[in-house]
Amino acid sequence: MTLYRQLLLFTLIILACLGAGLWVGDHTRTRDFLADQLESHAQDTATSLGLSLSTLAKGTDIPAMEAMINALFDRGFYRRIQLLDVEGKVVIDRQADLAIEGVPAWFIRLTPLAAPQADALIMHGWQRTGSVIVESHPGYAYQTLWRSALAAAQWCAAAAVAVALLGGLGLRRLLRPLHRVEEQAQALCERRFLIQEPLPRTRELRRVVLAMNRMTERIRALFDEQTAIAEALRQRAYQDALTGLGNRRFLATQAKAKLADRTTRGALLLFQIRDLNAVNREQGYAAGDRLIKETAACIQRACAELPEVIAARLGGGDLALLLPNVDLAAAAQLADTVLADLCPPDAERPGQPPPVICGGTIYDREIELGALLTKADTALATARYHHDNRAVIAPPAAGPETLAAGKSEWRPLLENVLAGGSVVLYSQPVVSRGNRNLVVHHELLARVIDDQGTHLSIGRIVPMAEQLGLMPAFDRLILERFLALPPEQFAPPQVTINLSPLSLADGDFVAWLVPHLRRCAEAGLRLQIECPEFRAIRHLDLLRSFAGEIRPMGHALGIDRFGQAFSHFGYLKSLLPDYVKIDRAITNELQNAGDDSHFFVNALCTVAHSLDIKVVVEGVETEQQWHTVSGLPIDAVQGYFVRRPEPVQ
Repeated sequence: MTLYRQLLLFTLIILACLGAGLWVGDHTRTRDFLADQLESHAQDTATSLGLSLSTLAKGTDIPAMEAMINALFDRGFYRRIQLLDVEGKVVIDRQADLAIEGVPAWFIRLTPLAAPQADALIMHGWQRTGSVIVESHPGYAYQTLWRSALAAAQWCAAAAVAVALLGGLGLRRLLRPLHRVEEQAQALCERRFLIQEPLPRTRELRRVVLAMNRMTERIRALFDEQTAIAEALRQRAYQDALTGLGNRRFLATQAKAKLADRTTRGALLLFQIRDLNAVNREQGYAAGDRLIKETAACIQRACAELPEVIAARLGGGDLALLLPNVDLAAAAQLADTVLADLCPPDAERPGQPPPVICGGTIYDREIELGALLTKADTALATARYHHDNRAVIAPPAAGPETLAAGKSEWRPLLENVLAGGSVVLYSQPVVSRGNRNLVVHHELLARVIDDQGTHLSIGRIVPMAEQLGLMPAFDRLILERFLALPPEQFAPPQVTINLSPLSLADGDFVAWLVPHLRRCAEAGLRLQIECPEFRAIRHLDLLRSFAGEIRPMGHALGIDRFGQAFSHFGYLKSLLPDYVKIDRAITNELQNAGDDSHFFVNALCTVAHSLDIKVVVEGVETEQQWHTVSGLPIDAVQGYFVRRPEPVQ
């Protein structure tokens, strides 16, 4: 029972006791008064009747006496009137039944009221001729007592209702700070930081609220401090301080993770500022830095909506852009957009080269970053001799391509997959950090089968499916395949499924998905919906609303490729996912416990755990990596060293 109800109940009990005491006292006083009145009434009647009867024929005219007694008995509240002769024999006896109308029997039993009687002598001169006995009827007294008791009870009930309403409102207002303290404590459990204002006027409550506010501020400051440390470590290890882009090391780690796939494809663009040394020498380093930042900003604007794009500054005026799953036409269009933004046509002067040049190359198979940079640098050298504002992009090396080249070839491939359901499901376990045999949950992976029978990773399909607006259909196809499986096939019954926020933004898809999630929960199967960080930070409101809908069912929300995007970790406080999965490019950097990557991952874990968010490390491929991540404060591990993906039967 809440404190509000206890206080209100206690107040009503006190009021009831007070009302009962007042009622009993008033009832007793009224009863005693009525008893005195009955006694006085009986005595007065007996005396008056005795005198009246003494005047009738010397007290011996019995018929006249009877008529007088009947007249008096019929109009008064009397229980009995008797006329006795000198010897005490009853001459006239009038009695009435003890029937009391309008008064409950239980009230009469609980309120005993004796009917008083009085007598008087009938005299003739100094000689006694008889006597009269009068007994009052208690009915009137009981009716008066009953009406008085009802009136008192009604007033007490009205007072109780008034106290319940007015006192309840007063107590609710008085205890409102405590309710806010409860919300504040609950918010802390949910990793939200609320400060209660204004402060209550009651001194004791004011102290409690001040203590809660101080504790909340300390915890928030601790989280902000941990976030700042993680941000500083990331900037020092992977971010260029001048432009905010990644540095050469960031490009190398990301490229290693993205290029090591036989079905990979994309483009690498190099942008170079002409004569940066001359700008620094003639206009100052501030002008050179400003030109570098403008170039980086143009690149960021041009590729803001492209998934998995990697932008980095290699040094000086050289900037690189790695574009996975992009064809030649899209890469050329993006490069021309950046160059046109940096040097619009009306700003060009005949005979002078553009301030920024671009060269690049296309890749369609597994390739090392060094070889890719060499090809792109050759194209950049060619662009350096041109005086027009166009990029030079080298085609891929001769040989069979592994994937379709453009949208015109992608659309029929994807539509054929959707029509034929050419999808194969794989499962890879995620295990506890301390025990490789303890499975925490299973991640569901998908492979698409093309016309040649090649199994293509769904990660290579997603970018083009999103561009073509087919992502909801692909996610639904994969989910339908999964939902057709028996829940007992997964032990433990916890499965991670990757969904695009673009699918969750589709009302028809969500309307179809939610009932299936509810049925999975009823069957004991718990799903963990996973979204890449790049998409998550652009759809925070959507994911927060979706998480609020599925968590009551027992499902969860996770962030994939955590740490890839250069976004402030403060978004975790707003989204509050159930877990984050550290990007495999960062995992590849984990070689020993003393390098800065180890400290960076440690800081990420501290930030996540301060918000009660679990941390999963993916891409653990070697025993050395396993021993390294085992020393980190993570919760679970995934990778080929644990177990390779296996087809779901």
